[in-house]
Amino acid sequence: MFETMNPATGEPNPPVEELDAGEVEARVARAVDRFRTWRLTPIAERAALLHRIADAFEANKDRLARTATREMGKTLKSAIAEVEKCVAGFRFYAEDGPSFLTDHEVAYDGGRATATWQPLGPVLAVMPWNFPYWQVVRFMAPTILAGNVGLLKHASITQRCAALIEEMALEAGAPEGLFQNLAVKSDMVAALIADDRIAAVTLTGSEGAGQKVAEAAGRALKKVVLELGGSDPFIVMASADLDNAAEVGAKARIQNAGQSCICAKRIIVHAAVYDAFLEKFTAAMGAARLGDPMAPDTDIGPLSSFEQRDTVFEQVSRARDQGAQLLFGAQKPDLPGAYLTPGILCDVDPDSDVAREEMFGPVAMLFRVDDLDAAVALANDVPFGLGSSIWTTDAEEEGRLVRDLQCGMVAVNQMLASVPQAPFGGIKRSGHGRELGPWGLHEFMNLKAVMRPD
Repeated sequence: MFETMNPATGEPNPPVEELDAGEVEARVARAVDRFRTWRLTPIAERAALLHRIADAFEANKDRLARTATREMGKTLKSAIAEVEKCVAGFRFYAEDGPSFLTDHEVAYDGGRATATWQPLGPVLAVMPWNFPYWQVVRFMAPTILAGNVGLLKHASITQRCAALIEEMALEAGAPEGLFQNLAVKSDMVAALIADDRIAAVTLTGSEGAGQKVAEAAGRALKKVVLELGGSDPFIVMASADLDNAAEVGAKARIQNAGQSCICAKRIIVHAAVYDAFLEKFTAAMGAARLGDPMAPDTDIGPLSSFEQRDTVFEQVSRARDQGAQLLFGAQKPDLPGAYLTPGILCDVDPDSDVAREEMFGPVAMLFRVDDLDAAVALANDVPFGLGSSIWTTDAEEEGRLVRDLQCGMVAVNQMLASVPQAPFGGIKRSGHGRELGPWGLHEFMNLKAVMRPD
């Protein structure tokens, strides 16, 4: 049984039944049966289905969004925006995806080779709660277009979101077994990965979850894509537009109540503009409205759970014990839910353990650096390498930062965000493999070489 609560009120949500072993087996077998026919379905028909699923998401936008807000606490306006992003993702793969699957021919001495893309089979996705629809669509849309079939193991606190995703697919006319929700807990994942009928696995989640999934996939010699945590730097150089950088930096830190792997977590500012930036950034962070996530004027809702709220609060306490100054915020307000006020930590020791962790909540850590070399060194001095945001109007600085930052993504003078067209993923302990664009489509496909004589 999944027993969860509404993080805005602390009141329990109705429980959700888990699947028993027999029901899981039936769903896996159904996926295998469906793959036998879906792999042969013309690509145009697969793309047409994606358009119909997008239509279903669009028609049920408010219902989907309200479910996410009740289950994990994000503001209703951000939940609606997430559903709209899912619609765009489905339509991108429906419209542009078929061109990514065309054969490519090359000549060699005495013959020619055709490289052709073919599906692998059932793909297991282990997904997190923070973007309960978009994280799933990032795997779901390319899986369906590729000719694979999908099995979703979603986070325990977003089981209603998971069920709605399957419902949307069926409503759109997806054949039985093409995309199925597995309402099971994490202790079932290793056995699923070990099952010979599962062709590959993708996970978005914590570093610890990634280690477990990678270990299980390694034992089974199966392809795995991991999108794990991040402690993304937001670098502000002396030439930056400080007003814009401060406004966007605050938004980048508090989006989704700070619960995003690509939130701007470490704000690294050149000493020449540190004080001016801090004044503007403090004002922007302080202006964020905390409250009922269903209210249209709320900027920050609760964190996903009391446990998550307390984890961030404890990290702030440790940072202060290790010499950091809490400029303001990071307090538990007198509200019934899992709320934490936005806050700023200054004078954080770069060698402290908190500075090298991922802080999954609306608290920024600010660092002062003397030059570009110091900014690059500090940005790279963490185990993670997911994304980054750089703020400069100097072309040489931009080129150096793009070249030398150890990460999978760089946003220049804007907030980092995932888009359907561009590759998404990281390096180091932020994982490996890519989602989105043609690269995400190809991750779980067999690139087969067909050799013919001249």
